[in-house]
Amino acid sequence: MKPLLVLQHVGCETPGIFLDLLEKQNRPVETVRLYEGDRVPEGLSPYSGLLVMGGPMSVNDEADYPWLRTEDRLLKEALALDVPTLGICLGSQLIAKAAGGAIRQGPRKEIGWYPVRLTTAAQHDRLFGGFPESIEVFEWHGEYFDAPSRAVNLAGSALYECQAFSIGRNVYGLLFHLEVTASMVSDWVRTFTQELDWVKDYIRPDAILDQLPVRIDTLNRLAQTFFVRFCQGLR
Repeated sequence: MKPLLVLQHVGCETPGIFLDLLEKQNRPVETVRLYEGDRVPEGLSPYSGLLVMGGPMSVNDEADYPWLRTEDRLLKEALALDVPTLGICLGSQLIAKAAGGAIRQGPRKEIGWYPVRLTTAAQHDRLFGGFPESIEVFEWHGEYFDAPSRAVNLAGSALYECQAFSIGRNVYGLLFHLEVTASMVSDWVRTFTQELDWVKDYIRPDAILDQLPVRIDTLNRLAQTFFVRFCQGLR
């Protein structure tokens, strides 16, 4: 069985519950920790698919993070060959950019728990099919994308029209975080204190943590269903 390639941009933004599911399925995983200097593979043929995680940097910070250019090349290959690929937050923005979409600063950050509404297309999608029309997800982003021209818009929020998209049969981008566990959310709130201080006028860290016990179980169940379906398409 070929391994799933994971591209990780920062230590605390791991595959979370997705990794637990991969272990239960005995699927091999190869993690490239870009923040530690690991090299991006030359191509995707040795892998069953690609999982691209989030991170605090911008897709436009190529001068500071040269490996973003290498990721772009790899994602263009994934798009051309319809390799099973899932990008989360920064990962989704990288896919959108590789597909020709524009990435820009949003009107305000979304950090915490937000409802997103699935589109009609999502109701017939192989990963989202059968989900409630509105789901409560965990967000942590300031930049956003317009759906690339080849993409199918699968979900949107009050602030951002496209929160999830697919391209072809196998490439997906999620601006929100399905993968988070309770410990990850708590860790992010402790880690990104400066960013939270910038948005204290409209985002309260204590409210994020207060809602965690009543939100996380439902989110984890949706994540399990979604990711099991994604794994069924791995090569």
